[in-house]
Amino acid sequence: MADQDDEGAAGLESVSDPVGGEVSAPAAIAPEGGGAPSNGRRPKWLVPVVVALLAVVFVAGLVGWRVVESRRHGAALGSCSRAVKTLKGKTGSDRLAQYREAAGIKADQVKDAKTVAAMRRSVKDAEGIRQPTVRCKPSMSTDGLNEAAGRAKKLDGEYAAVSKAADAVLASRDAKALEDAKAALDAKKGEASKLLADSDGKVADNATRDALQQAINQAGQSKADTAKACRDAADALQAAIDRVNASMQAKSQADQQAAAQAQAQAQAQAQAAQQAAQRSGSPQRKSATSTNRRKGYTQSRRPSSRPSGNQGGGDSGSAPAPSRAQNSGGSDSSLDDWINHVDPSPCKKGEACGIG
Repeated sequence: MADQDDEGAAGLESVSDPVGGEVSAPAAIAPEGGGAPSNGRRPKWLVPVVVALLAVVFVAGLVGWRVVESRRHGAALGSCSRAVKTLKGKTGSDRLAQYREAAGIKADQVKDAKTVAAMRRSVKDAEGIRQPTVRCKPSMSTDGLNEAAGRAKKLDGEYAAVSKAADAVLASRDAKALEDAKAALDAKKGEASKLLADSDGKVADNATRDALQQAINQAGQSKADTAKACRDAADALQAAIDRVNASMQAKSQADQQAAAQAQAQAQAQAQAAQQAAQRSGSPQRKSATSTNRRKGYTQSRRPSSRPSGNQGGGDSGSAPAPSRAQNSGGSDSSLDDWINHVDPSPCKKGEACGIG
């Protein structure tokens, strides 16, 4: 036992106390399983493990990037689609037609001319009224989708201004149309009322005046809160007015025809009476003419003057006889006057009278 202890101590001493100036090498570590030490070389399995780990990391990074990029692309596609959908709501065919209608309205057709000026500015800012061409396709890149979405949003803002201006113009036009329609309806009511009063007793059919009165009553009871309602009421009044005017014209023509017939009948009666008078008066005129001719012939054989009872001459006071020319004319008035004024006795009272 003592010998073994001494040998162990000697061994420890030899290990712990190296020779001066010499460095002892570290003890080699034997690998498990009884293999020889590696002496600082890498194990063969280390490189494949590292490569595999790097591949996993790369693949994981790539997958993660694609997932993120896919999410960004999906978000851009959704944003672009929503922007285009909103834009289409303001640029549909019906809306564009409304914008064009509003753009064609003039200042004298609206109640407020400022709305027309605002409409022109909005159309100019939108660079005209046309269907925009903005598309969002899944095949587009994320940047392309974001750009398209931005353009759609810009156009949406511009057409929002156009829509607002168009609504203002159309509302102003409708307000003026209603105002004008009401004024026209009031004027038509006055015309109808005046015609109703003036046509009393002047129509061929009085039912037309009753219809006019009914149209006036209906126009007064109508709400007339829209331009169309006012125009419909005015059209109904105009139709009733036209029927009354036609009835008045028919009666006027009938009265004229009746007056013309009465005048023609009166003229015919007067002409017939004149002809009858002429026929009945012709024998009398012939008889008077014959009598006058006989009287003229008899008087022409009488002396033109009688001798005066005074031989010394002088006016006997007798009227001269009518000339032969007068008697031959057949006028009985001068002959009768001569006979009536000539004294049948050529002798005067108290004087001798004789013939020869």
